[in-house]
Amino acid sequence: MSAGQRRTIRVAIILLACAFAAFIYLSATEPQGAAGTVLHRGNGPEPESLDPHKSRSIQAADVLRDIGEGLIGYSPDGELIAAAAEKWEISEDGRQYDFWLRPAARWSNGDTVLAEHFVFSFRRLVNPETAAFYAQALADIENAAEIIAGNKAIDGLAVEAPEKFHLRIRLRNATPYFLGLLTHPSAFPVHPASVGQYGDAFAKAGKLISNGAYKLDSWELGSVIHLSRNVYYWNNAGTAIDKVNHYVTPEPQVELNRYRAGELDITATVPPEAFAALRQGRPEELRVAAYLGVYYYGLNVTRAPFKDNPALRQALSMAIDREVLTEKIIGRGEQPAYSWVPPGVINYQAIRLPYADMTPAERHAGARRLYKESGYGENNPLEVEIRYNTSDTHQRIALAIQSMWRETLGFETTLINEEFQVLLANMRNREITQVFRSSWTGDYNDAHTFLQVLQGGNPSNMSGYVSEEYDSLMRRAAEQTDLSRRRLYLEEAERVLLADHPVIPIYFYVSKHLVKPRVRGWGDNVLDYHYSQHLSIAE
Repeated sequence: MSAGQRRTIRVAIILLACAFAAFIYLSATEPQGAAGTVLHRGNGPEPESLDPHKSRSIQAADVLRDIGEGLIGYSPDGELIAAAAEKWEISEDGRQYDFWLRPAARWSNGDTVLAEHFVFSFRRLVNPETAAFYAQALADIENAAEIIAGNKAIDGLAVEAPEKFHLRIRLRNATPYFLGLLTHPSAFPVHPASVGQYGDAFAKAGKLISNGAYKLDSWELGSVIHLSRNVYYWNNAGTAIDKVNHYVTPEPQVELNRYRAGELDITATVPPEAFAALRQGRPEELRVAAYLGVYYYGLNVTRAPFKDNPALRQALSMAIDREVLTEKIIGRGEQPAYSWVPPGVINYQAIRLPYADMTPAERHAGARRLYKESGYGENNPLEVEIRYNTSDTHQRIALAIQSMWRETLGFETTLINEEFQVLLANMRNREITQVFRSSWTGDYNDAHTFLQVLQGGNPSNMSGYVSEEYDSLMRRAAEQTDLSRRRLYLEEAERVLLADHPVIPIYFYVSKHLVKPRVRGWGDNVLDYHYSQHLSIAE
């Protein structure tokens, strides 16, 4: 054997040894569970962003809960659990929260998740330059409101990192729902180095580094968002599913067809016209549960015809037959909404509109009287537009309300169907909107998550409603450490809100999904949160 042949053999042996060592390493870090398991989820309309500080929709939040993780999370049945933080302590006065992060927590590139990353992220969220939709989520932290208003520098936010894995947050007042706030995607950390390198483009596929159970592989606009497991995730060994595909499914009937064809394991919703048949034909796959969400029509109170005209706003509300809508038009278990805060919120009794218990005839008579008092009638009919985003359900509701207003009050309504992002932009600008379809779902189980929406200056306040009485009651509620007194202030605030009618609550949601029998670990909860990492697939 020549020297050259011996060298070739030695090289081959070395390469084989390296390959074996690599195999051993990859086996140790390879995803746990069945290889190649893929979950296919319908996700409704296209998410607007996967930047946790730029997004606002349920669709974005569902993806963000897969790729990101806050200090606190929820169990499948809706109980608060430790997430990026393994433990925490709350001071006796309820104003200081100390969190200790998991030393094993990692970003999807292998970087350690540090307390200073949360400091950076919370500052970015409240920074006015970020223009974060959910900046107000941190308004209970000391100095946050002043920073959001542009009156104080972001480094004044009372969030600090005393140690590598120790995060401290100081609040203005005791905030009973604060832990729940921290489960929202807006409170998830962003990777500081990525933001520094790419700016707002850091959330794009190929750039996004996240700290959740999954990472973003690709985003095919209008089609699907592909995720794969984050092998560095602290609980990767407890994650059963390897890949998750979130499909853009704006049309419920099309989504149902894809589910029936075996393309989807979970649907985002269930179309009204198919609900009864599915309840009878696929009862084991249909999941319906109470849900903290309200479907409403917003009224732009910053412009005519609704500015300074609460009588007209109430007339339109009283002319809507909510029972007809929930029983005949939607028909999936939804409840008529005669309050802004849904039933089922802990430590709260929702305030009902005064006409909630009237007969339809009594409500219609009251609506006609108020319509006339507000300056409108047969010789001067109201001219108004309803804007709604593309959806058969939204269109059916708009057509029904158009008919109700015509029959009860005698005026015609123009219906305008807009793409979701266009509608959002119009609602924010408040320049051309009059009546618009919207909804609000609870980000945590407390009345505050609904009532804070209508506070003056809140970015979610699409109606432009401002009431010093309402805002004062909300501030006084925030100052209370006595939960009973806090509840009284919140209930009085809702009473003021309902009397002013800046919004028309129409119905309270129930969560509605189809879930294939092969999907295990699904739990119903009032927030309708379903993390993919809690699920598994039985092949």
